[in-house]
Amino acid sequence: MNLHRKLQARAEQQRPVRVGLIGAGKFGTMFLAQVQRTPGIHILGIADLNPERAREACRRAHWPAEQYAAPSFAAARKGGGTHITEDALALIAADGLDVVVEATGVPAAGIRHALAAIGHRRHIIMVCVEADVLAGPLLAERARRAGVVYSLAYGDQPAIICELVDWARACGFPVVCAGKGGYMVWGKILPAATSLARRGLPLGLAHDVKLTRPIARGQIVTWDDVVVNAADPTVAFRREMEKTFTPPAPR
Repeated sequence: MNLHRKLQARAEQQRPVRVGLIGAGKFGTMFLAQVQRTPGIHILGIADLNPERAREACRRAHWPAEQYAAPSFAAARKGGGTHITEDALALIAADGLDVVVEATGVPAAGIRHALAAIGHRRHIIMVCVEADVLAGPLLAERARRAGVVYSLAYGDQPAIICELVDWARACGFPVVCAGKGGYMVWGKILPAATSLARRGLPLGLAHDVKLTRPIARGQIVTWDDVVVNAADPTVAFRREMEKTFTPPAPR
């Protein structure tokens, strides 16, 4: 049975997958436009720091006003509507929620929401690739231990790249490089093992940092080159991931 038929069966059995969307920006709005046409999915709630932006996203996605007017998560669950809130953690904790779609685009928020979702035994779709790059392997391991799924968003570029890599390897081809075209700030892309060995500062933590010394063009910025707050939960989680997944030095 394929995915569409499984969702159709859920719709017919009146047991939809209940989803909470965090972040009503570009991706969130596109998702809201698509999900109206997908059977077997119920958007239980939408969380955004600006609830009016979430309502505007629903309007742009051509949702009827009554669909996103539920006054509470309980009312949304009972009536099949959607509750809009500014409290992402309340959405994650809402009774009956199955899946969290994290689409804030903010690494620290993405990690915080993913950890909360794991704590509440919710599956996570991580659209915030910045958070996944920063701490994805450790988040996936935490989710596995909790018995839930941590996944990228199918159809989004990172997930499609992963699928292509898996297909190539399944066909017996060695994968030399995987990525996508696009644009970025000037940077130096290194293999993960090399970056970890050289204590490279992750891009997700490189915003508004204070340098301790001048960095020449062509040189990577390391943990030792910046002032960091070791008590910051995002920094602490990244360092835990590096400690967990950095391979031992050869003897």
